[in-house]
Amino acid sequence: MINTADKPMTKKKSGNTKRVVLTVLGRTALMLLTILILLVVSLWLVLDTIFNGPSEAACKVLTNSLHEASATKWVPALFLGEEKTNEILYGLPDELVELEGTTDIDKIQIDPDAILDPNNDEWKDHPDGVRIEKVFGETYNAYVMIIRDPSKVYLATSSDEFSLDVPGTRITDQIEKEGAIAAINAGAFYDNGSTSATVGSIPEGLVISDGKVVWDKITLQAPEEGFAGFTKDNVLVVSQEMTAEQAMEMGIRDGCRFGPVLIMNGQINEVEYNANSGYNPRTAIGQRADGAVLFVCIEGRQVSSLGGTYADIIDIMVEYGAVNACNLDGGSSTVMLYRDQYGLYGEPGQVQMINNYSLMQSKPRRMPTFFMVRPADEE
Repeated sequence: MINTADKPMTKKKSGNTKRVVLTVLGRTALMLLTILILLVVSLWLVLDTIFNGPSEAACKVLTNSLHEASATKWVPALFLGEEKTNEILYGLPDELVELEGTTDIDKIQIDPDAILDPNNDEWKDHPDGVRIEKVFGETYNAYVMIIRDPSKVYLATSSDEFSLDVPGTRITDQIEKEGAIAAINAGAFYDNGSTSATVGSIPEGLVISDGKVVWDKITLQAPEEGFAGFTKDNVLVVSQEMTAEQAMEMGIRDGCRFGPVLIMNGQINEVEYNANSGYNPRTAIGQRADGAVLFVCIEGRQVSSLGGTYADIIDIMVEYGAVNACNLDGGSSTVMLYRDQYGLYGEPGQVQMINNYSLMQSKPRRMPTFFMVRPADEE
């Protein structure tokens, strides 16, 4: 005989369990929400203390550091207002000299015979013509890649026809596609601060690849003034402004827009050197008087490397003999790769990531342009 009196008790027990589960979930959600609110409030108080506290230097550094990142450029004005923010960003002494004009190509004397001289001690241990050194600053770690032959440096693009419908490529994929032996990120690109696939799909501003203008539009916002590109004679030309017509007249074979210009004809950009630029990851390109090309990447947004300023990257370029140099896209875009043919950093033949990412990313961003280095035996 079945005892039906047990059934209501089972339903009651099931109902109690459901209420207990809902109660636990509700309290957990409330606890997590409370923690989130406390973190937001704490972050707000910390930022407010720095922005409006007694240290003017700390305020300037934080303002510039946040303003240089696409996702956080709006934050300083939230605490300081537009007028005060602009005063920090653009208020510089009038006597500082802004670089004007463009590179004097006569200051770069490239001797092809000297480049391939087997008796040159600088390259005796680097038969592929690529040498990498690590540099330490007060707030950063940096890597300097010296490329012996400037004719091997070129601008690679993620697509033959840029479009918002075609995502950019990651530099780790592009270097394999190109078969290059080294690479860094290059110019400006579409970035609306979101995680959309359109970010990194198209360049911003003039792009020249293999002697052809492949892009000359600005769709979202103008990047920093500046242009860096190589002539058909392998001279790095830097300029605050460059039109497609001017580039073609100068015989630019590969180049892109970004900036600011750091060094021109041996003269540093005093405005940017003395600017209150923030501590961030940075990428730059330069050229010595003998033609050797310099790739520089400063690590940033890490416990061991906060980042560098424009002054820091100018100092590095000067130390390594740059006659001309230009800042490239930085922040989370900063990447340096090297195909380790001789097992200096790991397994021979494998592409090695030379710099470390910021803590806020797990892989390289998608981008439309890259400066790359062809193998020494490839024309």
